[in-house]
Amino acid sequence: MKDLPSSPTLPPREEGRNSPLSLWDAIAARVRARPVAIYSLLAILLYFALRNAPLIDIWGTLRKLHLWQIFALLGLNVIIYILVTLRWWLIVHAEKRDISFLPLLAARVAVFGVSYFTFGPQVGGEPLQVLVLQRNYGMTYTRATSTVVMDKLLEFLANLVLLGVGLTAIVRADIFSVNGLGPVASLVGLLALLLWPPIHIILLYHGKYPISAVLRKFSNNKFVRFVAASERMAGTFCRRHLWALVSAIIISLFAALGMVFEFFCITSFLGIHLSLWQIIAAWMAGWLAFLVPLPGG
Repeated sequence: MKDLPSSPTLPPREEGRNSPLSLWDAIAARVRARPVAIYSLLAILLYFALRNAPLIDIWGTLRKLHLWQIFALLGLNVIIYILVTLRWWLIVHAEKRDISFLPLLAARVAVFGVSYFTFGPQVGGEPLQVLVLQRNYGMTYTRATSTVVMDKLLEFLANLVLLGVGLTAIVRADIFSVNGLGPVASLVGLLALLLWPPIHIILLYHGKYPISAVLRKFSNNKFVRFVAASERMAGTFCRRHLWALVSAIIISLFAALGMVFEFFCITSFLGIHLSLWQIIAAWMAGWLAFLVPLPGG
């Protein structure tokens, strides 16, 4: 009797293949396998970032500073990075107690480096934050994403406070006349955008999930379910860990004030004499150039 052909053996299913961030898994694997290519890419990106920078003028400005002033500015930047990371750590640590602070600090610096080369420096490195939590601490993609969502909401909440102070400074410093408030009026859209974080946090606390509700009107695919689960976890964090949420908000505000104080130190060290409102208004011009993916300042 003729033997029947055996059924073909299916290849084993790749674990995590259907994960929303499986593409980042593949990228991370290639990063580890090709360090030379990665360093070459970083060198190219650094070249494009610095090719139009006035390096001679920057060096001339640095030569005007004393060594202790340079170290003071560097130390202040380190403190700001520590505060920004502390905000994220408070969110993560409330859900997973065994996560240390220092590894997250290194990851947060790397995230900033990635975001610097993306369209708009405020976003771009968030998938790296998710990967760090998933790979190093065993958190699910959904829960890791929920911590990044909360971290970003609190960051934009602090930005909203800065924008309010900056707009007040522009008016008080008489940068625009009463009949020339067009540039200020053009910031209404940005103000509306920055108003969203506190509104979203309040809705999450009360068990309302606006992003999920809007997305489900168009589809209910895997990505939408992933976003919905992350948003629900963020809401659960707001309700269960209110003290951690309040602490993270306070830390975020201190980090924002640290950036303004850094600009005050720079003008003081360079002998630029400005009033308090003029300093804040000048700082806001540069900050808006950093905040939005458009030329400014």
